[in-house]
Amino acid sequence: MECGAKGRGSRCVGPAVRRCSRCEAVAYCSLSHQISHWSDHKEECERLQEQMGRANELNDFPFTFCQEGTIQICQKQESRCSFLSRRNLHRVGMWSYECSCGSSDFSSSHHRLIDCWNLSHNLCPCHGPVSPIPKLLRSWKEYYQWRSLPLDSPVALLLHWPLTIYHASQLVFRRKESAESRYQINIHYLGPDKELSQLAVFAELHALFPCCQVHIDLVGPAVPQYRDGERINLDSYAHCDDKDCKCKMPSEDIRCDAAVTLRLFKGFYHDCLSSIVKDSSPHLIIAPNAGIAAYPSWLATIEIIKELNVPAVFSDFCEEAAHLAACCLSSVTGSALALPIQLNPFRQPLVVEDSALYLPCYSNCFLFGI
Repeated sequence: MECGAKGRGSRCVGPAVRRCSRCEAVAYCSLSHQISHWSDHKEECERLQEQMGRANELNDFPFTFCQEGTIQICQKQESRCSFLSRRNLHRVGMWSYECSCGSSDFSSSHHRLIDCWNLSHNLCPCHGPVSPIPKLLRSWKEYYQWRSLPLDSPVALLLHWPLTIYHASQLVFRRKESAESRYQINIHYLGPDKELSQLAVFAELHALFPCCQVHIDLVGPAVPQYRDGERINLDSYAHCDDKDCKCKMPSEDIRCDAAVTLRLFKGFYHDCLSSIVKDSSPHLIIAPNAGIAAYPSWLATIEIIKELNVPAVFSDFCEEAAHLAACCLSSVTGSALALPIQLNPFRQPLVVEDSALYLPCYSNCFLFGI
């Protein structure tokens, strides 16, 4: 936790342990820094207080590990590393980026698709569903019931990527037509980072969009140069650890007329768009954990999205980040949000450590769009 007045004149004198007594979302290293920051903080204090009042809703998940993955990490009783270690997943395969020590030493040059859950078959969706997808999935509990997964399975930590795509498509298309009624969906996915080492989880889109061809262009500066232009066909689900599971057999779960394909582009969206649209005009743009207010490079991208006149859904880690992003979007587009800020039911159920505010932060926590 950083001092709210860090960088404003005098140096910080210690850890930020002095919280604002009103909102309790911002902390300071000293009384003098708290006083000096008030001229800025007074404009946000009431808003942050309201957001802190909704913290329990953010921390509410159906999983057996809910307390361990939320409150206990916030209170420093647990960490993301200890959470993963207890499940033998620490710095393992696709899970390597889910803690700070794993992300710091995980090789960015790893070019082989990691397609294993490192879990037993009963804990992961390693093959197709046993029943058709319900008309609409509204929560992690409904998804786990449909996929016959126990609530102690940690796969939601990775599946929040494809489930957020699913939920965003439902929000965008339900006013016009259902996403399932489309034979093909082209998605432009902006700013991928750790997903680049977790691409196999996107195969779950086969189950979420049956009988549909889903193509995703992943565009961002984090794409390694040597992977620029890489194409990936996800023709099977990520495998489990069990040697005799049917997921090791030639796949019969995926219809021959369905497909999930990915393509990677290195660079900013506004610089790459002319190359991307030669083959793929988007039906939907998704920007996970966008940080719009924090990165000036978004300005040119938002202008491009506005010209495309295509639905765009953004996510961010907390409600305050979403609020600041919404202000930026409205300023550039001259319009109110088409999709108001709302809690994502498929946010990652593992809280972010050492966030800038005391607000609970989760990957893909809040959604909003233009």
